[in-house]
Amino acid sequence: MASAPDLQQAKKLLESARLAAKHAYAPYSHFPVGAAILTDKGHIYTGANVENASYGLTICAERVAVFKAISDGVQRFQAVAVWAEKTPNGSVTPCGACRQVLAEFLGSETPVFFHDQANGAIRWLTMDQLLPAAFAPDSAQGDSSPHRDNNSLPD
Repeated sequence: MASAPDLQQAKKLLESARLAAKHAYAPYSHFPVGAAILTDKGHIYTGANVENASYGLTICAERVAVFKAISDGVQRFQAVAVWAEKTPNGSVTPCGACRQVLAEFLGSETPVFFHDQANGAIRWLTMDQLLPAAFAPDSAQGDSSPHRDNNSLPD
């Protein structure tokens, strides 16, 4: 199990995600979400969900944040935070599609921050806790990946 992440880092990321949610385009679900991802160099990329009348073309906040970073050439991340404007205390975790995208670029012990719905406490789970046995780059390529741990038994 990973050691507890830095509380100030978690607060900063959650506040960035909360502010990003204000830029969401959610005219259909009325469920604005924001995300913030911290790079290995200390930069924060944010994203907000962007809906579309053709619902399948909607993109979640977490993927927007990741794709913004990737489009700037960044592929190493330290932490992620998610905020949903209309839930108690902003509590939300990434959906399945976002978990899969995050698994592509985050290490298995990378923390994902969110708030406890009941009391607003900062909570976190590792990527492996969010998506155990993820279909990760090493699964698709048949070799180890710099982004995920490759745990296997010796022959």
